Amino acid sequence: MHWVYLLGAGLLEVVWALAMKLSHGFERPMPTAVMVIAMIGSVVLLTLSMRQLPLGTAYAIWTGIGTLGAFVLGIVVLGEAATATRLVAAALILAGLVLMKLGTEG
Repeated sequence: MHWVYLLGAGLLEVVWALAMKLSHGFERPMPTAVMVIAMIGSVVLLTLSMRQLPLGTAYAIWTGIGTLGAFVLGIVVLGEAATATRLVAAALILAGLVLMKLGTEG
């Protein structure tokens, strides 16, 4: 169950990152509210996952899911550039997350 919590925490991190961008510096109330709620939910789920997972693993995977998710949404939703260099960097982050998971018991 701790991996499910961690996945949920990472996905909520993606939500709050996108909502932060859409809030236009806290000028738009709905994206700002979504951002705050998603931040709280993300940290709560991260905390629950850390009951069983090592700090380094949980934190690295949490931020990695957020990084990759925000990267993908930036390209797909916001029209950001998908250059070869950025795609290779994202692939390296993904490889690191996979290795982190494989190197963790439980």
